[in-house]
Amino acid sequence: MTLTALRLSQFRSWPRLDLSLDARPLAIYGPNGSGKTNILEALSMLAPGRGLRAVAAPDQARMGPDAGWRIRATLGDHAIETAAPPGQPRHVILDDKPVTQTTLARLVRVIWLVPAMDRLWSDAPEGRRRFLDRVTLSLMPDHADLALAYEKAMRERNRLLRDQIGDPGWYRALESQMAQAGAGLTRNRQAALSAIMAAQDGGTDFPAARLTLLPQDGFADDADADAIAARLAAMRHRDMAAGRTLTGAHRADLGASWGPQDMPAAQSSTGEQKALLLSLILANARALSDQPVLLLLDEVAAHLDADRRAALYDRITDLPAQTLLTGTGPELFDAFGPRARSLAVTKTDGESTASEAA
Repeated sequence: MTLTALRLSQFRSWPRLDLSLDARPLAIYGPNGSGKTNILEALSMLAPGRGLRAVAAPDQARMGPDAGWRIRATLGDHAIETAAPPGQPRHVILDDKPVTQTTLARLVRVIWLVPAMDRLWSDAPEGRRRFLDRVTLSLMPDHADLALAYEKAMRERNRLLRDQIGDPGWYRALESQMAQAGAGLTRNRQAALSAIMAAQDGGTDFPAARLTLLPQDGFADDADADAIAARLAAMRHRDMAAGRTLTGAHRADLGASWGPQDMPAAQSSTGEQKALLLSLILANARALSDQPVLLLLDEVAAHLDADRRAALYDRITDLPAQTLLTGTGPELFDAFGPRARSLAVTKTDGESTASEAA
């Protein structure tokens, strides 16, 4: 399935946008702050969650938190609408029927790379864990349901801990739920890492990385539900002193290394870290060859030299994915030649407009 239409209403800087799409890569260019990334953010809302900027829905409205916004898209034969009316949470409608956000994960896989992710290997583990879970969700849509179940049970357990509740029966029920969901999360993460490593092409421009699931507490990579439940029970007194759960799948980390010397990603140069990240993003799209994939690359060309840009565009045109890229000028996309379409974006008096480039 191909995304053939995108329509925005009052989303970010766009009072309105009607965009026709095809399977070719779309290069979106314009000055900084013109609204290019807002198009990618709108497309990222076709996935569960808060999108590539990870903000609350009211903050995405062009006219402010008290206003609303709407995104409509046509994917194959499906009509998708997601909107946040004034004062209401975001909803999703698929083919005129209300559905949950997690339904979107089964319809189209959305992968993105934004400049903030350049710090992935040097930032705190939370960022790498979110990245890992987005990759895992793209490969295994049930990952979202497991994450929701785990978080809900952990919130309830943390409430008991903070309130100094001692009834073991309440804890056992919640810990059983956490253990089942946590074991599933770990299995999915491990399977996703294996799939991504197998899908890397191992080229010199974007070297292959060796990926591992790193437990921060010595146990977060455990996929045995009984063992997880037993450990949570044993940790209750320590967790009660802290007022929160200190062990489990919510504390896992992503490790990466590359090259014959097994160089850790965090110790690599800025350019090498960017190349590794691109390698993983491309492998993620490659691993989804049997699914509809939207690949969103924000300002990615500006950080690559001409040769590496050309290599990236060659790989993009070979991918089983529909790709949209942003950049400040059309010259950044020259290496695409006729293989890609171009869209020029400008902003006047706070309103973004777009026109197809020749």
